[in-house]
Amino acid sequence: MRNDYISIFDVIGPVMVGPSSSHTSGAASIAWMARQIFTGTPVRAVFTLYGSFADTYKGHGTDRALVGGMLGYRPDDTRIRDSFEHAREAGLDFSFVTDHETEMKHPNTVDILMESSNGHTLTVRGESIGGGRIRIVRMNGIDVDFTGEYSTLIVGHDDRPGVAAYITGILSDHNVNIAFMKLFREEKGKSTITVIESDEYIPDEAVSDLLANEQVSSVDVIEI
Repeated sequence: MRNDYISIFDVIGPVMVGPSSSHTSGAASIAWMARQIFTGTPVRAVFTLYGSFADTYKGHGTDRALVGGMLGYRPDDTRIRDSFEHAREAGLDFSFVTDHETEMKHPNTVDILMESSNGHTLTVRGESIGGGRIRIVRMNGIDVDFTGEYSTLIVGHDDRPGVAAYITGILSDHNVNIAFMKLFREEKGKSTITVIESDEYIPDEAVSDLLANEQVSSVDVIEI
């Protein structure tokens, strides 16, 4: 599996604001990626922490890293150290909830609930899996699986025949090579999320063309 490779970052660690690659860098990356997925600007963020995140989030700076990521700061951004103050200046209300009872597959897990001023909400679950690497494993209750190590296209759509073919056709029209494609859904006929990872830039025109399909409800892009 591609997620099992050993990179240089596993040896020397990521470029980051410390002290911990898993608890600080990974946390910032999860929140940063959740912010990229969210449509609009969040005015409220609730971070629910599980496992070792819940046990040590203050001492390891996980709390400031999560808030920094929600402000769009990457793990090496020194503004993370003062992210609480920056969040208040930006009008972002944030809070932390610790859950010591629910068992997760990975000890460094966080749920991030984001809300915009118009009431739009999104919940993203992420895992910090070591060496600053992360995995997004749930969006609005639907299990997903992607890392953000590639250019990533996230398409929300109805579970209807022909939609997947439409998505791949649009990407082909725009010369976007698909490295990995996965479809996730609640159940047959319900809301579906298709995640496409590519080693190429995904153009804005492709996003516009995807949104032209009435079965497509949202399109988000994460560029590495």
